[in-house]
Amino acid sequence: MVDAFRNPLAPDALAGQVAIVTGGGTGIGAATARSVVAAGAAVAICGRRQEPLASVAEELGDACMALSCDIREPDQVAAFLDAVAVRHARVDILVNNAGGQFAAPLGDIPLKGLRAVHRLNVDATWEMTQQVAHRWMIPQRGGFIAFLGFSPRPAIPSVVHSSMARSALESLAAGIAQEWSTYGIRAVCIAAGLIQTEGVLQYGGQAVLDAFAERVPMRRAGRPEEVAATIAFLASAGGGYVTGSTVVVDGGADAWGMGEAPPPLA
Repeated sequence: MVDAFRNPLAPDALAGQVAIVTGGGTGIGAATARSVVAAGAAVAICGRRQEPLASVAEELGDACMALSCDIREPDQVAAFLDAVAVRHARVDILVNNAGGQFAAPLGDIPLKGLRAVHRLNVDATWEMTQQVAHRWMIPQRGGFIAFLGFSPRPAIPSVVHSSMARSALESLAAGIAQEWSTYGIRAVCIAAGLIQTEGVLQYGGQAVLDAFAERVPMRRAGRPEEVAATIAFLASAGGGYVTGSTVVVDGGADAWGMGEAPPPLA
């Protein structure tokens, strides 16, 4: 068990900055919206479902704007970013949190399924990143971009297609550091391990999550707030020399590997 979470950042650590968080209605995305607002930033969140977005926006008040947007659709992305531009003159932080996958054995995943997962996790994230960079970060010569990856990092059984996609985001963060540091833009991939979110619970409920937690060296699932606080810190001046790398937030799972015996030979 862990104590109630308290944001560790000063309330002005991100004062005057504007953040965009995709998938901001639930889980890590909602926690990130709360964390950056607690540190003094304004935030624009998007997602496919309006109800959870509206709930977060009501909680955060004037510091938060929320619009439904399927990031897989370029027209919807453009409309969302146009709305952000009406309200804010700049965007300083982009958190590419939206993503998804389905659980299936490697041999049962068709090419169509692989492409669907990559369209959401890689293609849509690429488009959002390019649009935000060209609209705001490159002209203003500064910004911070976060991507959400997976831990354990090499691959996770039953979601190998998504592990592949999340690995691409690590490469994208490194590429941004190589090419866009000239514009003052930093990028980091956050490799999140087992985190207690609504999305994770859909893969079998609390009992399954607790069983997976026994394979984590810290013997518990992480909290969305722990990932969110890491992102907010990295976006702040405290993370100002961190770029192009992957930061693992997983209770030691990546160091431990899968933490179980391999399957028997067929």
